[in-house]
Amino acid sequence: MRLRSPPGALWAATIAASALLSLTARAAPPHLQAEGALHGAAPGAPAGGRTGGGPVDGAEDVRASSAGSARLDAAGDEAAAEQEPSPAVKPRVELASRPPPLHVEYVQYGVALVAEMSLDPGAACPRSGPLYACILGSGGGLAIRGGYRSPGPWYFGGAYQFTKMDSSNLYRLGIFQQLRAEMRYLPDIGYRAAPYFSAGIGGVAYGNEWGVETGGALIFGGVGVELEVSRRAVLGVSCVYRPVLLAGWRDTANYERATAIAQFVGFELLLEVRTEVGRR
Repeated sequence: MRLRSPPGALWAATIAASALLSLTARAAPPHLQAEGALHGAAPGAPAGGRTGGGPVDGAEDVRASSAGSARLDAAGDEAAAEQEPSPAVKPRVELASRPPPLHVEYVQYGVALVAEMSLDPGAACPRSGPLYACILGSGGGLAIRGGYRSPGPWYFGGAYQFTKMDSSNLYRLGIFQQLRAEMRYLPDIGYRAAPYFSAGIGGVAYGNEWGVETGGALIFGGVGVELEVSRRAVLGVSCVYRPVLLAGWRDTANYERATAIAQFVGFELLLEVRTEVGRR
């Protein structure tokens, strides 16, 4: 025969067991309780409310995300710029109208056919009296010269010239000799034919058949044109004005000639050769 316990006794036993379990259960750690409180409060927090640090942290995350996107965009632009081919750079080509001059030093020497045209013999040939016959007229001859031609526009040299002058038969062979120091200035104009300016000083001697019966000094200045036939040969023509101071002398006819300033115009047709001596 099964005994049935009364309902009131069963309910009392259940309450006693629950009380015993609540007394023996260990309390949860504080940090778990705080987390439970936060998790429990989060669902109930209003959207956009300032509960704890949630909204502020969200704004900082948004700004960090925007800055990262900007950095990614900038990096992408730089990579694209590096990948794009740069336009071809055209070399700058300067076309020279003519090649630069050769900076070469030369020894230049040659000969010239000369003509001396008398403008005024001065006191050497008075216009009246027994000395009317002029002993110093015009003439022609030969000049030999040599000098140094710099890499620039300058030429420096010397020349020896002798000319057979018209002496009105007072001399059998009147020879007028000159020994000169010369210079030329030749501006570079880029053509084979180049003008130049010349000047110089020197001494003279005059007499019969290479003799010296009188002497003096001269200066001159003139212009000319030089044609470069090749790098080693030049042709040229020149015209110079040459005043000459002659000391007084007694000629072969025993006439006394006074000191005179004679004036001449000289013309030259020259051929000269260059020998290279160095480069700069």
